[in-house]
Amino acid sequence: MKTRITELFGIEHPIIQGGMHYVGFAEMAAAVSEAGGLGIITGLTQRTPEGLRAEIRRCREMTKKPFGVNLTFLPSVTPPDYPGFVRTIIEEGIKIVETAGNNPAQVMPFFKEAGVKVIHKCTSVRHSKKAEAIGCDAVSVDGFECGGHPGEDDVPNFILLPRAAEELKIPFVASGGMADGRSLVAAMALGAEGMNMGTRFMATKDAPIHQNVKDALVAASELDTRLIMRPLRNTERVLNNAGVAKIVEKEKQLGNGIKFEDILNEVAGVYPKIMKDGDMDAGAWSCGMVAGLIHDVPTVKELITRIMKEADDIIAKRLTGALRG
Repeated sequence: MKTRITELFGIEHPIIQGGMHYVGFAEMAAAVSEAGGLGIITGLTQRTPEGLRAEIRRCREMTKKPFGVNLTFLPSVTPPDYPGFVRTIIEEGIKIVETAGNNPAQVMPFFKEAGVKVIHKCTSVRHSKKAEAIGCDAVSVDGFECGGHPGEDDVPNFILLPRAAEELKIPFVASGGMADGRSLVAAMALGAEGMNMGTRFMATKDAPIHQNVKDALVAASELDTRLIMRPLRNTERVLNNAGVAKIVEKEKQLGNGIKFEDILNEVAGVYPKIMKDGDMDAGAWSCGMVAGLIHDVPTVKELITRIMKEADDIIAKRLTGALRG
């Protein structure tokens, strides 16, 4: 399948694996890239620029195909060494970067000078237009269904994607609720040039995370996610568990007076406990409503091959047949 996204990034299929904390290691990125999609290493999971350098080199030993690095810009009292991460990405010859969080304008000149293609994650049309204005090459449009941070506008992809198509000149991919060939065809019908998957890639044999996480995704339905941190205007969609129940209860009790410190134990530093140790009630971890569409744990290769076959069948048989009818 040829789209503006496959052309931009030099990939076979218009499928991107988004950056995921303590999931986007070299194994994950290489598996997706080897299967014809675009794998992404999560930069901040590596903690230091030198850690990221080692992870990039490890990934290069696993695949010769294109892969990228995610760099998320978060407000922080002691921010990560962002200049160091940017320098490492450029020095290591990475040509694709997925940015997320705050506006990446401050790093764009460095990436542009180095010939790096930037795709920025956005949860609204206005943010997407801003990303286009500062020189991003593409946008990942995140609907309200998505795992992680869906923004504060609560607009689902059936509205957000065609609105993005009306406003943007640069290509964009659909993110949030993406799981299979139906997702890909629907996203493209709404104006996207491909799709970004996070939660679905977690439930694969190649994902370097604990089996308990994969089992939880298969067992979950579309009703099993919760929105937390709304009073803090830092909304996050997570899979419900005992840790999340504590957060929800604190939010009910404290209302708009809640502070981040009140939920620190259930939010900060829980990813290693969950993703590495399989402690499923340790706290909040990002998960999309798409969990309801996850019924098995294939290899990444099997998943992408199945998605593309299903998409081809829908376009060539069902939709073309409807036209003839």
